[in-house]
Amino acid sequence: MKSLADGLPPEIARQIHPDWRKNEAAYWTVRDQLLGQYQGQWIGFADGVVVASGTRPVVVFHAAHQVAEHPYVICVGREAEPYRMRRRVALVARPCPV
Repeated sequence: MKSLADGLPPEIARQIHPDWRKNEAAYWTVRDQLLGQYQGQWIGFADGVVVASGTRPVVVFHAAHQVAEHPYVICVGREAEPYRMRRRVALVARPCPV
């Protein structure tokens, strides 16, 4: 399987940490074994194990980064589908000064 980083411009691809690439490659080694339990779910994968899982990509992303430094985050079984993760900032309503 071709790395996601291979599709990036070279100057950006060079910035990808080698541990992230290692976790991506390790994921693809065991991906078929993960389908039964995690298909359709987002997972964080690092050091040969699932370190976080769930249905919300941003939540999984943050949880995985609390456990591992360079986890590979992916939706199992939907790897070929494009996706975006956005951070949403809640605005707090404040009373207007009078």
